[in-house]
Amino acid sequence: MTVIFLAVPVIIYHQFRAADEAQNAVLLRSVHEHGHVIAAALAPMLSTGLKPPLPQLGGDLARFADDFTNVKLLFAPAGPPGFFYVASWPPVPAPQLDAERETLRQQGILDQLSTTCDGDFPMAVRYRTPGGDDEVVTSVTPLKTMAGCWVVVTSSSALSPPGSTLGRPYWASSEVRFAAAIYLAMVLLTFTTFWSIRRGLQRFAERARLIRERRSMGGSSFRAQNDVPELADVAEEFDHMVEVLDASARDIRRAAEDNAHAFKTPIAVIRQSLEPVKRAIAAENRRGLRAIGLIESSLDKLDGLVASARRLDEATADLMEMPRADIDLSRVLGRLLQAHADVFVERHLRLKGHIAPGVMIHANEEMVETVIENLLDNAVSFSPEGESVGVRLEAGDGVAELMIGDNGPGVPTENLARIFDRYFSQRTPPDGAETQDTHFGIGLWIARRNVEALGGTIDAENRRPSGLLMRVRFPLGEVARIAANPTKARN
Repeated sequence: MTVIFLAVPVIIYHQFRAADEAQNAVLLRSVHEHGHVIAAALAPMLSTGLKPPLPQLGGDLARFADDFTNVKLLFAPAGPPGFFYVASWPPVPAPQLDAERETLRQQGILDQLSTTCDGDFPMAVRYRTPGGDDEVVTSVTPLKTMAGCWVVVTSSSALSPPGSTLGRPYWASSEVRFAAAIYLAMVLLTFTTFWSIRRGLQRFAERARLIRERRSMGGSSFRAQNDVPELADVAEEFDHMVEVLDASARDIRRAAEDNAHAFKTPIAVIRQSLEPVKRAIAAENRRGLRAIGLIESSLDKLDGLVASARRLDEATADLMEMPRADIDLSRVLGRLLQAHADVFVERHLRLKGHIAPGVMIHANEEMVETVIENLLDNAVSFSPEGESVGVRLEAGDGVAELMIGDNGPGVPTENLARIFDRYFSQRTPPDGAETQDTHFGIGLWIARRNVEALGGTIDAENRRPSGLLMRVRFPLGEVARIAANPTKARN
């Protein structure tokens, strides 16, 4: 847009200046021919060897003057050089004649005429009269006689139509200045409107971010923050969209709870009904016992599927409704590790690592807890008894880096990128751990989706000689970023 606003006036200016120059050239030729006509008309009288009657010259010049053109006559006698005004029509004060003569002398015209009394001088030379007005000399026509050199000078007032555009740059004309003022006003109005709309859109974007993060601020609607009348309808539709998303998140959560309850009730009934059947089957009836075992295994799998389906629905609702704030990741991680202490003891696992204190991130605490729990559960379930689980938390370069590693079987290199896909699970838990049937490939998928929704990244890599390392990066909170890099914050 800036290029257009700069290029258009330049192109238009050059086009109009070319037209103005062509018009002035035509006008100058006309004035020049007028000077030749005057000189030719005066030639018979001035060419006589007699000295012309000076008092009558003014009246003779009056025949050639009009409302716009002034005619003056200079004479330089043969002998010592020097031009003198001998007649003028209309009469002008002597100081003005002196000013005009000085202008012609500075242009070098009088010096040339005093030597040759010959030449063609169409011109447009402006000079300021002693009265403060501008006068434009339009032609100088010499006539050589035996008595000396006569020069017919035509001029016009700068206020008259012929002299209004002659002898000055095109940009100095009143029309160009007026047009430039209008154009600048239009440019200013356009950029003001553009800036107003841009500011309104930026406020829309900021409001959208705050609503998405569910920050507690007054007037959290688009409509309350909009100050551009043209965007009022858009703001109202955005508010409706946010209301629909909030309602959808609540409906998804409620549906997840209702569905889980609806499925778990018949599963529990089936499981309870199996107890008397198990007691009624004799120990030597292996076929019956195997059937009971398959039913119980299927019930366990159904329980896991119901829980996974509920977790998927809740994860979807979290993405639609996730208020963010600056939270202490060190505190959250410490609390979750303490909650898993019994699991570590039960599995005879050791916890190793380091948690940097006071690592603040800008995130949703529930979503972060889900990520950490899924990664810890994954590490614990695949760690052999007696081994260790490593946890490390550090802050730097605008991010908080959380690493959770185990000493399990690891993942084939070709499948490392797929372990975060939904329903993908390949690692076989060690002996004594949960069976593979309880791993549906949901936990890591939810972890990745939560991390990316919070603006972070998650990836996995195999450890040596065995094991898997999960590396999660969360963006630091604003206060933490400023504290980590105060120079950038000041800039």
